[in-house]
Amino acid sequence: MADDMSPAVEDLLEGFDTSVPAPLGGRELRVELIASLVFLATTVPMAALLPHQQGLSVGLALALVAAYAVMWRIRFAIGYGWTVPTELVFVPMLFLLPLPLVPLLVVAGASLGNLPDLLSRKMHPSRWIVAIGDSWHAVGPTLVLIAAGSHGPEWAQWPIYVLALGGQFAFDFCASTAREWLWVRVSPNLQLPILAWTFMVDLLLAPIGLLAAFVATQYPYAVLLTLPLAGLLAIFARERQTRIDSALELSRAYRGTTLLLSDVLEADDEYTGIHSRDVVSLAVAIADEMGLDSARRRNVEFGALLHDVGKIAVPSEIINKPGPLTDDEWVIIKAHTVEGQRMLDRVGGVLSEVGRVVRSSHERWDGGGYPDGLVGEEIPLESSIVSCSDAFNAMTTDRSYRRGRSPAVALEELRQHSGTQFRPDVVEVLSAIVRRDLGVHGTRAADAETPAEPVTVG
Repeated sequence: MADDMSPAVEDLLEGFDTSVPAPLGGRELRVELIASLVFLATTVPMAALLPHQQGLSVGLALALVAAYAVMWRIRFAIGYGWTVPTELVFVPMLFLLPLPLVPLLVVAGASLGNLPDLLSRKMHPSRWIVAIGDSWHAVGPTLVLIAAGSHGPEWAQWPIYVLALGGQFAFDFCASTAREWLWVRVSPNLQLPILAWTFMVDLLLAPIGLLAAFVATQYPYAVLLTLPLAGLLAIFARERQTRIDSALELSRAYRGTTLLLSDVLEADDEYTGIHSRDVVSLAVAIADEMGLDSARRRNVEFGALLHDVGKIAVPSEIINKPGPLTDDEWVIIKAHTVEGQRMLDRVGGVLSEVGRVVRSSHERWDGGGYPDGLVGEEIPLESSIVSCSDAFNAMTTDRSYRRGRSPAVALEELRQHSGTQFRPDVVEVLSAIVRRDLGVHGTRAADAETPAEPVTVG
């Protein structure tokens, strides 16, 4: 799991479940109050006005609410959120209890599930109302089954049950996305991948809940036989959380090692260290624009930060030489990518992958680079991104032997070498990012008068 954990996801996971959550406040409190009031304004009239097609067994209702509370406490980490296996109890509730009461009983089950955290002060009391907003999923299937006149589970009514499950997903999606949008302006498009995991879990558990409902029509308390399954799911959830915690620790270790090496590089040569840090933001922006997955994005980030780490082995007088390098000095310079890979291979794990990016970060698209003379797509995309970002930063910053060029001139230079030194699609994306973020539209007259030098980035 550590291999596909991006920094953003890592930060979200670390901050997701704190031991003593802060109280609701500000916009979040207002959003949750509105969601809760609208929920109660919908479900209380439903319970009072809609016909109850079957009687209420208080003992059964209490047992199902308690079972729902147990399921509520079993939390599976998914993405940077969590889901619960409450579908195992929720589906039987729809068939064993008066339908108009089910949404309110779901709130009771969720609230009871939160009670241990409230008593142990792991949850602030103000966060109790979140359970109300989290219960909107119960409204959709309740309305569908009431409209269909469903009295109990029947195999012939499976299309209605599919429609009810769709109603559950629709109400859950609308309520969740509305709350997140009103609170932190998170687009529904960004929330959908996260909710999709929740929907998948519910989709897989719903048939088991329906099977329990069929059995419970003759033996109502047989629903409680799903509790051993809840125990098994709790074991799996705990093991998954342990793996996530281990992955977070490992990811932090890799990131800490990367930053330490970057600090060592900066201490050895200030310009090289600062240059490497500056390359990172542009390289990561290119990776995001090109849609790289989290593992490759991480390799771009670490590769950009450490692409010059091998220069620790290069004498400072060569790195900072004001004039042209001799052939022998170029041999030493060109060895820094191999040295960088060797250093990262000694760390191992993720940084071994980064070492391959570092090794190829000075290859050319036409095969004239070093150290392996790779051609075209033989060069890892991550290395091509780092190489292009490295060249742009080098051209736009002051060196010991020349002043930095303007972004417009640097972009023109990259375009001239696109398809020879640099990967064309990377140049195109970099140009679009720079023009968008810096407002580069043309070459300044003063820069145009300066003849362009060949791009050579040591």
